Amino acid sequence: MHIVSDPQPTDQLERIDRVDLSLLCEVRQGTRPWKVARLEDLSPGGFRIAWLPDAREDLPLRIRIPGLQMLNARICWTSGNTIGCAFAEPLHPAVFEHIARAAA
Repeated sequence: MHIVSDPQPTDQLERIDRVDLSLLCEVRQGTRPWKVARLEDLSPGGFRIAWLPDAREDLPLRIRIPGLQMLNARICWTSGNTIGCAFAEPLHPAVFEHIARAAA
């Protein structure tokens, strides 16, 4: 696991933590079946997963990270089979830290 802090242009010039990790999770869009995906990057505001065939940017995404309740997200970008997503609500700092420690 590698944690980096990226400067992010905001009104308060906050620093956002980003964790480089490899963690299996489950994702689904709409009424499609749940699929196992590899979570490769996580920040309080979003994540990147390695593979999700037939992902559609116009459909909301649900993600189940082991040990957490289901979270809602939206797809922001795709590049090949990799997709970047934003959480509907940013992760609480304690939840983000818990995932980072559990993935270490």
